[in-house]
Amino acid sequence: MNISVVIPLLNEKDSLNELHDWIANVMQSNHFSYEIIFIDDGSTDGSWQTIEALSQKNNAVKGIRFFKNYGKSQALHAGFLETQGNVIITMDADLQDNPEEIPGLYKMISDEGYDLVSGWKKKRYDSVIAKNLPSKLFNWAARKTSGVKLNDFNCGLKAYNKEVVKSINVYGEMHRYIPVLAKNEGFSNIGEKIVQHQARKYGKTKFGMERFINGFLDLISIWFLSKFGKRPMHFFGALGALMFFIGFCFAMYLGIDKLFINPEGRLITQRPQFYIALVTMIIGTQFFVAGFLGEIILRSKEDKDRYKIDKKINL
Repeated sequence: MNISVVIPLLNEKDSLNELHDWIANVMQSNHFSYEIIFIDDGSTDGSWQTIEALSQKNNAVKGIRFFKNYGKSQALHAGFLETQGNVIITMDADLQDNPEEIPGLYKMISDEGYDLVSGWKKKRYDSVIAKNLPSKLFNWAARKTSGVKLNDFNCGLKAYNKEVVKSINVYGEMHRYIPVLAKNEGFSNIGEKIVQHQARKYGKTKFGMERFINGFLDLISIWFLSKFGKRPMHFFGALGALMFFIGFCFAMYLGIDKLFINPEGRLITQRPQFYIALVTMIIGTQFFVAGFLGEIILRSKEDKDRYKIDKKINL
């Protein structure tokens, strides 16, 4: 199979028929063998019934339905597990991503050898204040933190070699930083393609201030995990040892001062340096123990399902 199109969605009933027909026309005109996997992330507007109807009309349509809303990252993860195509395309269900871009993205993966190609919505039709400016800030911070030189991390229209989606683990709200996750797994041939962005035709945007804040928190998390996720002792152990050493030096100074320099002076317990030394050594020890616990958890953890699937279609 040439292409798997993975489409996570939440309450996008009005756009699904038009999106399906558009994708099918592009695939047929380019003679691609394909599948379309819709992941219903807890919709309450009848989106699942629309997916069921589309699957009756087109055997290439497949569906996954979550019991409730778990988030876009979980939806993508579930879709990636089911893909069978050599190239995987992800796109949003709101018709803001143009299916006409699929052949170009496919060529960059299959012919030019990219591991991942991210769309770049250079000209956007979103609200400047509500989404455009936050996206620019996100992208700047992500470039500086990750070293991945992309202009639009947030674009839902991306193409992947099948090895990429089978290797990465998308969780939390890390879908924004899939290129960074791919880089951390060793897939360094990451490209970018300017794609057409379209104004939303139906429904309303799911973007809000909560997603803006969560995006930055996830960026900090992915930076930390990329550097210390597989060796937590290197971070917590080094920080703990440093703090314990500083506290120990304070304690040694106090002891030498009391015994040899100023034996008639105040008791050690009456000096503020004593409490600084004590607290610093305690915190240093706690950090060191946290490093050990992190190593133990890392070696004994078991993956648990982060979502619960209600129904599947053609899978």
